Amino acid sequence: MKTSGNTILITGGGSGIGAALAERFHALGNTVIVAGRRRAALERVCDGRPGMHAITFDISQADDIARLARDVTEAFPALNVLINNAGIMRFEALDHARDLSDAEETIVTNLLGTIRLDNALIDHLVTRRDATIVTVTSGLAFVPLVSTPTYNATKAALHSYIIAQREALRGRVEIIELAPPGVQTDLTPGQGTRPGYMPLEAYIDEVMELFAQVPTPAEILVERVKPLRFAEANGTFDQTLAALGEMAAKARAAQ
Repeated sequence: MKTSGNTILITGGGSGIGAALAERFHALGNTVIVAGRRRAALERVCDGRPGMHAITFDISQADDIARLARDVTEAFPALNVLINNAGIMRFEALDHARDLSDAEETIVTNLLGTIRLDNALIDHLVTRRDATIVTVTSGLAFVPLVSTPTYNATKAALHSYIIAQREALRGRVEIIELAPPGVQTDLTPGQGTRPGYMPLEAYIDEVMELFAQVPTPAEILVERVKPLRFAEANGTFDQTLAALGEMAAKARAAQ
C-alpha cells in the first residue's frame, strides 16, 4: 500500500484507532474521509485539517451502507483505499441464558457491516490504481477473551474472510489485515485509561512504521500482539488464554 496520494475512507473514524489513523494518513498527504454515527466526533477529527471530510452513516444498517458507498464514490471518485475500522465490543456471560441483543448487534456491526461495505465498494475499487482494503480485526481473533465471546468470533470470522478476499482479489486490490492488541481507546467503558493496555499513540506509531514498509505486510502486527497471533503455532495457546483472561480481569478490577 502506498502511504501518500490516496483517497481513503475510514469507518469508525470519529475516535480511537480510526481517528488516529485518519490523522496520520492525512498528515502524509492523503485525502481522508472519516465516516461514523456521531457527526460531532467526526467534525472534531476534521477540524483544522483541510482535505479531511466527514460523512455520517450507521454500519449496522444495510440501506445506510449503500447510501454511503454511492455518496462517497460520487463525491470522491478517486477513492482507492477503504479502512474497515468500525466495530463494537460487548461483555457477555455464557454461563446462563441471556438476552442475545448484544451478540446480534455485534455480528451485524462487526462482521456483516464490513462484508456489506466491501461488497458495496468492490466494483469501484477494482477500477482504481493502488486500490487497498484494510480491515481491523483483533488479537482476540486468535486467542479469545472469555468475557467478549461474540466480539472474538466476529474478528476470527473476519480473519478467515480476509484470507479468501486476498486470494480472490490478488493483483487487483491489496488486502491488509490490521490486528491490534488491547489498546487504550473508548471501545469499552474505561478502556481509554485501563492499565495493561497499549497506549494509543504508541500503537499508532508502530503501525505507521509497518505501513511504511515496502512491500506492506499482509498482516500489520505490532510486537505486542504477536504472542496472541502465534500462540497456537508456538504451542502456548492454553497458557496465553489463561494469562489473557487474568490480565483483563485485573485491569478492569483496578479501575
